[in-house]
Amino acid sequence: MAVGENGGEQARDFTNYNIMRVMAVLPHRYPLLLVDRVEELILDERIRAVKAVTMNEGFFQGHFPGRPIMPGVLQIEALAQAAGILAMESLGLAGSGKLVYFMSIDNAKFRAPVEPGCLLHLDVEFTKKSTRACRFAGKAMVGDVVSCQAEFMAMIADPPAA
Repeated sequence: MAVGENGGEQARDFTNYNIMRVMAVLPHRYPLLLVDRVEELILDERIRAVKAVTMNEGFFQGHFPGRPIMPGVLQIEALAQAAGILAMESLGLAGSGKLVYFMSIDNAKFRAPVEPGCLLHLDVEFTKKSTRACRFAGKAMVGDVVSCQAEFMAMIADPPAA
């Protein structure tokens, strides 16, 4: 919730969080933008986002020819990007130019392959939040099957000077 001019709470609308809104919050661009839309965002709590995995992804050319599988590290990157959206929106920093940098990844587990044609659901929640650093727990799923899960930490920082 944001505080309105009259002092009352004002809800922010996250119902139409499409790719244009994702790109307004994240600095990532093709080929490394790995969030296509946000399905649910509850400030200070959690996010559910989606990555549509297509055969046009560049990494499928070499991972692996004849048996295309999305690399696990890119699944974790997709979770981190979803976490970045959650952090930026929850901290009121969307559009501020601030960046979210990975600091650590813990307890990463890879459970099932992700293939072209899948919708990869990215579920991330805060486990700790401050204005400088946040901890998250996330899992990526295809349908009801967990493809990967991890705990990670990120810091909020100004972009590097030009």
